[in-house]
Amino acid sequence: MKNRVTGLGGFFFKAKDPNKVKEWYKNHLGLNTDQYGCTFWWKDKEGKDCSTQWSPMSEDTSYYKPSEKQFMINYRVENLVELLTQLKKEGVTVVGEIEEYEYGKFGWILDPEGNKLELWEPIDKAFL
Repeated sequence: MKNRVTGLGGFFFKAKDPNKVKEWYKNHLGLNTDQYGCTFWWKDKEGKDCSTQWSPMSEDTSYYKPSEKQFMINYRVENLVELLTQLKKEGVTVVGEIEEYEYGKFGWILDPEGNKLELWEPIDKAFL
């Protein structure tokens, strides 16, 4: 596989009061927040529109399970199925099954310290 990770897809973190955190970032740092956090739009080297998501989540979220960490990083990938197949062969722990939505495919792995990492094969045009 040529490119495994192509960019940062998002940063998700636990917060005691996600709405208060979003409001603080909106008021003090100018983030254009919504119910999910903030989407940052940018262009890749070919000029294609891409996005990175920033999302505070409830501190009791189970979305990061089995990780007990306070955050989860989402990485953009080009071919999720091929990548997960290769990672399994390399002994990487794959968590759950691939999920597909109108904005892309998602899969999850654990790094050596138990951090859950989300892998996203995006369909960026779905956001525009």
